[in-house]
Amino acid sequence: MKKMTDEGQIIIAIKSNQLPLHCPLPDMSLWNQHPKVYLSIDASKKVKCPYCGTEYVLEEQ
Repeated sequence: MKKMTDEGQIIIAIKSNQLPLHCPLPDMSLWNQHPKVYLSIDASKKVKCPYCGTEYVLEEQ
């Protein structure tokens, strides 16, 4: 699930079957992609991409 905050921040909920997590995701537009970076989700179950600022949140299954 993808949503955008009032400030324009993109937040994407992911499930454990989508791990290992990398950004950009395969379904993101080609025109604005940055180099692929693998992201580690910590105990807070959140991580932010250092390139584009997209925040990923791990959902419980």
